[in-house]
Amino acid sequence: MKNKSLVLFPVMLALSACSAVDPAYHDVGSRSAPCVQGGPDSVAQQFYDLRLQQGNQGKPDAVTLARYRPYLSTALYQSLAEDGHGTQKLARLPAMDIFSGDSLGPTSVTVRSASRIPNTGAKNIPLRVAMSRRQAGDRPDVAWQAEALMIREGTCWVLDDVRYLGAAPPATTGTLRQTLETR
Repeated sequence: MKNKSLVLFPVMLALSACSAVDPAYHDVGSRSAPCVQGGPDSVAQQFYDLRLQQGNQGKPDAVTLARYRPYLSTALYQSLAEDGHGTQKLARLPAMDIFSGDSLGPTSVTVRSASRIPNTGAKNIPLRVAMSRRQAGDRPDVAWQAEALMIREGTCWVLDDVRYLGAAPPATTGTLRQTLETR
């Protein structure tokens, strides 16, 4: 009886090694910058909430951009702060809130929930973002949408691009990355 269990033990050990458990999130690279905890919708909402709290509408200066670093992908951050020429690049951008696509920016932002991530190994998720701005006096409020492209860097979800959707004129169209590339 002891001989049979000694023979079966290595076989059972070999079989157990064949059944590996996949982690819920695969590491999709590294990230050396600070990170904000949460899923893609949570991180996007935290980013826009930070923008609204600070009253930062328009182009971020170097200090503001440093505050945004935990929320931005490495590629987007580097594009905004490119080799110390970030100030010159931002100065050439159109006079608008680059993270919403509207000329004045929002006073309210709601990121639509990514309640279910269909593929746990997903590396990017586009999220609809409802934006609005209260107008002074009798003028009606303005509402529009954007799409925040959230990507995973390491185990962090970060903002990589913003697609401008239906912003009120004279807002821009296209994406934040396209706007940065043309300047």
